[in-house]
Amino acid sequence: MSPSSSAIISLLLCYFCLFYLLQSSESSSITDYYSSEDDQPYRTAYHFQPPRNWMNDPNGPMIYEGLYHLFYQYNPKGAVWASDIVWAHSTSKDLINWIPREPVLYPSQHYDINGCWSGSATILPGGKPAVLYTGINAENQQVQNIAFPKNLSDPYLEEWVKSPLNPVIDPNGSNMTDASSFDSPTIDYYTNDHQDKNIAFPMNNLPEPNLIEMVQSTSDPDMIDASNFRDPSTGWLGPDGRWRVIIGSKRGKRGIAILYWSKDFIHWVKAKQPLHSAEDTGMWECPDFFPVSTIAPVGLNTSVDGPNVKHVLKVSLFDNSKEYYTTGTYDYAKDVYVPNKGSIDDIFGLRFDYGKFYASKTFFDSAKNRRVLWGWINESSSADDDIKKGWSGIQAAPRAIWLDKSGKHLVQWPITELETLRTGHVDMPSKLLDGGSTVEVLGLTASQADVEMSFKVTNLEKAEKFDPSWTNAEDLCARKVATVKGEIGPFGIMALASKGLEEYTAIFFRIFKANNNKYVVLMCSDQSRSSLDDSTDKANYGVFLDVDPTKEKLSLRTLIDHSIVESFGGEGKGCITARVYPTMAIGDGAHLHVFNNAAEAVRISSFSGWSMNKAQIN
Repeated sequence: MSPSSSAIISLLLCYFCLFYLLQSSESSSITDYYSSEDDQPYRTAYHFQPPRNWMNDPNGPMIYEGLYHLFYQYNPKGAVWASDIVWAHSTSKDLINWIPREPVLYPSQHYDINGCWSGSATILPGGKPAVLYTGINAENQQVQNIAFPKNLSDPYLEEWVKSPLNPVIDPNGSNMTDASSFDSPTIDYYTNDHQDKNIAFPMNNLPEPNLIEMVQSTSDPDMIDASNFRDPSTGWLGPDGRWRVIIGSKRGKRGIAILYWSKDFIHWVKAKQPLHSAEDTGMWECPDFFPVSTIAPVGLNTSVDGPNVKHVLKVSLFDNSKEYYTTGTYDYAKDVYVPNKGSIDDIFGLRFDYGKFYASKTFFDSAKNRRVLWGWINESSSADDDIKKGWSGIQAAPRAIWLDKSGKHLVQWPITELETLRTGHVDMPSKLLDGGSTVEVLGLTASQADVEMSFKVTNLEKAEKFDPSWTNAEDLCARKVATVKGEIGPFGIMALASKGLEEYTAIFFRIFKANNNKYVVLMCSDQSRSSLDDSTDKANYGVFLDVDPTKEKLSLRTLIDHSIVESFGGEGKGCITARVYPTMAIGDGAHLHVFNNAAEAVRISSFSGWSMNKAQIN
C-alpha cells in the first residue's frame, strides 16, 4: 500500500534535516565527499551497478541469441534492502557495457506477493530460456516459481510470463501429485503473437514412486522449513532425461542442497536424499552446481558429465555471509555429490573470493566456451550513508572460472573483454626493490586502473618460520598488516593511496618456511588504513596461495575502481575483493605505489599498468 502524500512530505523533510545535520557536523563521514549524482567518488566506472537504489544478488545470467542478460535483486523504492524485491534486468553484447531494461519480475501473485527473490536461468532444449525463482507468498513462505519469455523472437527478452501452475515447488509438497498422473498431452503454458515459438513441454512419466517423496505429512521429521527454502539453481539434464535442480535449505545446523527432479521443467518431485549436506554450516543460500573439465581450462555446459569431468558445489552461508565451495564427484545413478578427499566442507574450506563477495552465480557462455562467474559486493558503509548517496551494492567484474591443473581448486581471471577498456599503458622495468622502499607508479589514473605485476624472491632461506597453528589466513593478515615488518614480506602495492600515505589499501605477499622445508605464501588485502573515516568497515582479508616460490614468480593483478580493489594472486589461484571509501585518495588525489616493507629485497620481475576507460553501465 502506498503511503499518503502527507507521510511522504514528512519523510522528505526528515531526510532534508538529516542531510543538513550531516553536512554541518564536524566529524568526517564518507557522505561528506559528494554532493550530487554527478559528484560521487565511490561510484564505479567499469563495475556493474544500477544508477540508483539497492542491488544485491546476481540472478539468472545467461546468453540468448548472442546477447548477454543479467538479472539482479533490486529495490526500486530505495537504497536499502526491502522484502518486496524485484528482478531488474540489463543486457550487453560484451559483458562490460550494459543497457538497462525494465524489471521483468514484480511481486504480483499470491505466490510472490511479498517478494521475487533469487533464482537461476536454464536454457531448455531448442535454446528456450526459463527462470526458476523464489517467491515469498502471502503467508511469508518461500516457494519456487517459474517464468518464461513472452516473446522468444525478442532477443532482449523484455517481457516474461509467470506460469499459472506456480508455485511449481512448494516446501510442504502441497502442489505435488502422484507420478502416474504426469502422462498427459503437451500443454501450451502461454500464448503470444509467435505461435510457432510457444513454450510447450511434453509431460512424461516421472521416476518410480518408490524413488520420490510426494506430499509430506506434518509429522514428517524431514519437513522442509518454509522460512529457509530458497534460491533454485540452474537446472541440469541427466542421461535418464530428467531435469535436476537444487534448492538451499537447512535442518537444524545442517546445511542442505535439496534435490528435485522433473521431466518437463514444470512438474517437480523431491528426491529422498539431498544432493549434499554438511553439519554445522547453517542455512545454504544461492547454491551453484556445475561441471569443470579436468583436462582443459574451458567451461562446460551445466549438463555435461564424463570421465574428464569433476563437479563444483558452491554455497553461500547465511550465518557468516561468506561463500565456500568444494570440488568432487557427482554420481548420476545415485544423484549424490561427494567432495574430493581433502576438500573441506565447512568454514575452513575454499572460497571463490576471500573478501567482500557473496551470492555468486555462474553461467555457461556458449559463445566463448567458458564459465563466467558473477558476485555481489555489498557496501562497507552504514545504511544512513547509503540512503544519502542514493544507492547500495555493485557486482564484481565478471570472471572466467576453471579447474586448476592440480585439480585441487579453481582458478579465476577477469574476462578478456575487460581489457578493451585499457588505455595509457605504463611499464616499469625489472628492478630490485630493497627492504623498506616505496616506489610511486606514475602515468596512469590511479583511481581507475588495471595493474599486472610479478615478483621474484632471490633469498628464501631467511623466511620466517611458519607456525602450524596459523590456520586462518584472514586472522594472520589482521595481525601482520602492511606496517608489520617481516623477513620476506610484506611486499606488493598500495592502491588508492593519498599523497602522504595517510590512506591506502595494501595488497601484498609474505613468505614463510614450514617444518617440511616447504614455503607458505600468504596473500593479504589490508584495509586498516584505507580511509580516515572510522565509521566504515576496514577489515583485513587473507588467503594462503597454492604457489611454490622456488619455482614460480608471485603474480598479482589488481582492478582499481574508485571504491573497489579487486585482486587476483598467483595467476588467479586466490582472489580478494576489498570495498574502501578513502576521504583523501579520491579522483586526482589517488596514487599508486609498489612497496617492500621487509628485511630482504625482492625483484619486480614485470609491471604493466593501464588507466581504464569508463564502461557504459546503465
